[in-house]
Amino acid sequence: MDEEQGQPDQGPSGPGGTGQDPTAASVFDALGADYERAFGGSAAHRASLESLLERIAPGSRVLDVGSGTGRPTARTLADAGHEVLGVDVSPVMVDIASRQVPGAEFRCADIRELHLEEASFDAVCVYFSLLQLSRAEQRDVLHRSARALRPGGHLAVATVPLDLEGVSGVFMGQPVRVTSFGEDAFADVVTEAGFTVLERESTLFTPTHPAGVPEPHLFLLARRH
Repeated sequence: MDEEQGQPDQGPSGPGGTGQDPTAASVFDALGADYERAFGGSAAHRASLESLLERIAPGSRVLDVGSGTGRPTARTLADAGHEVLGVDVSPVMVDIASRQVPGAEFRCADIRELHLEEASFDAVCVYFSLLQLSRAEQRDVLHRSARALRPGGHLAVATVPLDLEGVSGVFMGQPVRVTSFGEDAFADVVTEAGFTVLERESTLFTPTHPAGVPEPHLFLLARRH
């Protein structure tokens, strides 16, 4: 799923698509279903998914990077008849997602190491799952996503658009280390990875959590060249 804390002392962190110090696996193993309760109500996330659904053909093959609990992303796509592969580094999240979304496939793996066949997906979703990666790794994951897409395939990606690099903080009680880009810089990174940005939406979201504070979210919908 999605999200993070937007203040440096709170520390943004998204679903466990990767591993870094402290590891995304340990953070999201600890959070489990609490993460979905905190961030499942994002209207902007759901609007992003609806926009993606309008653009992809029936029965499309979709990769969900950092699939979390499987809701709302994998569930929405699977319910619409698409073939979904969710990848997450957290075994706890993969177990929850497999039970909650039996119509999708989930693998416990690090997206940086997972072999992806070229041009094998029609769409890739990367909702808030880059934030515990270095900037170089974020660029690499987006380039790998482009290669995994068929020409004309779509990318739905979201982040917390703050100019942060290796900032330590606390996310829902868990220690995290966060790296991100400012809004324009992140859009440039997506473009440089081989995409044309079609839609761009900026919003504020407050997680349903005792420590929740409003945080900026950036959603991009892009098409592979």
